[in-house]
Amino acid sequence: MSNVIKNIKPLGFPWVTQDPFLFCVFHEDAYPKGDGQLAPAASLEGRNLGQDFVYKDGWNMYHGAKLPGFPAHPHRGFETITLVNQGWVDHADSLGGEGRYADGDVQWMTAGKGLQHSEMFPLMHEDKENPLELFQIWLNLPGKSKLVAPHYKMLWSEAIPQVHEPGVKIKMIAGKLGEQSALAPPPDSWAADDSNQVAILSIELAANRQWTLPACDSGVNRSLYFFKGSQLNIAGKVIEHACVIELGHQAVTLNSGEQPVTLLLLQGRPINEPIAQMGPFVMNTQEELRQTVQDYQQDQFGGWSWTSKEPNHGAYVGRYARYLDGKDETP
Repeated sequence: MSNVIKNIKPLGFPWVTQDPFLFCVFHEDAYPKGDGQLAPAASLEGRNLGQDFVYKDGWNMYHGAKLPGFPAHPHRGFETITLVNQGWVDHADSLGGEGRYADGDVQWMTAGKGLQHSEMFPLMHEDKENPLELFQIWLNLPGKSKLVAPHYKMLWSEAIPQVHEPGVKIKMIAGKLGEQSALAPPPDSWAADDSNQVAILSIELAANRQWTLPACDSGVNRSLYFFKGSQLNIAGKVIEHACVIELGHQAVTLNSGEQPVTLLLLQGRPINEPIAQMGPFVMNTQEELRQTVQDYQQDQFGGWSWTSKEPNHGAYVGRYARYLDGKDETP
């Protein structure tokens, strides 16, 4: 390897990440037509409902029994960033937040001291298939912020900054490129301090194109995920398989081959604190984890007032958000 390319690793499930990121998973499902109740117009026979991850017929129900997705579950001590390239997501949580977001939208949620939420994938179209493509990224919080009040915000697709050059499209979820900045993250995020140089970029290169990723400070971690395309040339090294490339801090030129490529960049200064994790809880010590479990057993992080563990917002509702303070927003 070189100073530019530190390591190359295969893509698994989930994808390998570096501090300050904890987790990154890519979901790509070829969902069938909807049945009018937002569920698949297809038999669920033979699926391990509640734990369906085998891509039978090209799609999963995940933990859903009626709708695909992830029914009510708790989080504490980190942030979730859900980037939807295609498809729909219904959000509901234990503190009164709810919303529906879709094609190109991003939800950024600070779990902080704890909440429950659900992320269901309503199949809105009855006359055609309902393909879904999304990332869920977990960004850690430093110890001083692990018990902040929960918060979430929507980054609507219409407002997300993009960089367009001939044959190049960069979608800026977090960070800066030259004089251009992404939308502000939640206030307690590790990304809220510019000195941490957190960047989340979706990068699309047409065939036979190149783009140079600017340098960052030494000590900042950078993971570049090559997940679509047949060939990528980085610093003279030709890569012909899906993988994660751990980069150094130098500027590096990315070249596509004869086919377009799609990439995801996760970058940030490491938090460099101990991590104690138990499923959806991420703290610094085992004692903090024990306290988290006790807290959750006591009040379920606000309880669950929804009539279903996998709620949806109806067949005729468009994109919207209702925040934890009761404020409503549409794109």
